Amino acid sequence: MQKKYWSWIAIGLTVVLSLVLTIYFSVQLPAFAQKPANTAPNVTTEVKPNQTLRVVTRVLKPFVFEDGKELAGFSIDILRNIATELGIKYTLSVQPSVNGMLEQVKTNQADLGIAAVSITKERDKDFDFSYPFFQGGLQILVPMKNSGNSLFSMVANFFSVGLFQVIGLILLVSLIPVHIVWWVESRDEGGMLENKSYFPGIFTVFWWVLATLATQAEQMPRTWIGRVVAIFWMFTAVVFVAYFTATVTTSLTVQQLQGSIQSESDLPGKNIATIAGSTSANYLRKNNIQSTEVDRIEAAYDLILNGQADAVVFDAPVLLYYASHEGKGKVQVVGGVFENENYGIVFPPNSPLRRQVNNTLLTLLENGTYKDLYKKWFVRN
Repeated sequence: MQKKYWSWIAIGLTVVLSLVLTIYFSVQLPAFAQKPANTAPNVTTEVKPNQTLRVVTRVLKPFVFEDGKELAGFSIDILRNIATELGIKYTLSVQPSVNGMLEQVKTNQADLGIAAVSITKERDKDFDFSYPFFQGGLQILVPMKNSGNSLFSMVANFFSVGLFQVIGLILLVSLIPVHIVWWVESRDEGGMLENKSYFPGIFTVFWWVLATLATQAEQMPRTWIGRVVAIFWMFTAVVFVAYFTATVTTSLTVQQLQGSIQSESDLPGKNIATIAGSTSANYLRKNNIQSTEVDRIEAAYDLILNGQADAVVFDAPVLLYYASHEGKGKVQVVGGVFENENYGIVFPPNSPLRRQVNNTLLTLLENGTYKDLYKKWFVRN
């Protein structure tokens, strides 16, 4: 009986404890589950109609430039169409450099920045970027060489390495018909050689071979083997003369119009002008290429035109636009595009504008507006 009594007490205590725990967790767990997470402060996710945004930019043709009292360019047209789609207004402030633009955005003095800002890994740590609205890269701008009207320049351009290579090849090949003709003519009593010994007989035949090249030969071999060789040599001479003419023409043209820089592989050892704080400046430093950094692209143009720099390395569309407009006949773009990069609109981190601007960029792409703007600024008729 005593053992049965304690069994009932243990069962009762277990039931009571279970009921207490069930009631406790039924009250506490829902409250814990519904506790709000520690989230960032709520921000407005949409810009309001007629809201005015602060936009920072910089002058860089053809993306942004002064047209009278207003700003124009590809980036300004993109901005104008975005504002129209969103039904907002904006004010523009101009900074002299990309670093100035980024500083304005970073310190919340501007809601966004637009010009030709490259999207890079380093910049993405401190800023948010829109979808890319332009794909570009770096290219090289060099001064157009002087046409070389002076006698010294003409002589220097004429006597090129290629020219001496052609002359050496002609002399080497001509030794074959020279010795064949000398051998057969020296053994024929009626041959064209008066002196049949090797010297000066070989010089007589050599003179005939060179005269044939210039179509000025006064006599011909008299043996049938010599005449067969002469016929083959005449056809060969035509080929040599054509090749010689092409080599000289190419040498004169290339050396007059082109410099020693033709691609990015030619940059080491040269003094290259670029823009401080740009992706091109980072590229030159990374590759240990000597550079002169300036604040404005116009200053870089002046450096190569004045002979203070060998080339400018900067964004391809900017250099191409200058070479076909203000710099036409003074400079030329050489080599292909390297270090491909994309331009985007820059925002402060976690900006609520980014999503709306991205959606608007997609709209401009789909409705053909972007295509029309690209043709306007980058496709020449």
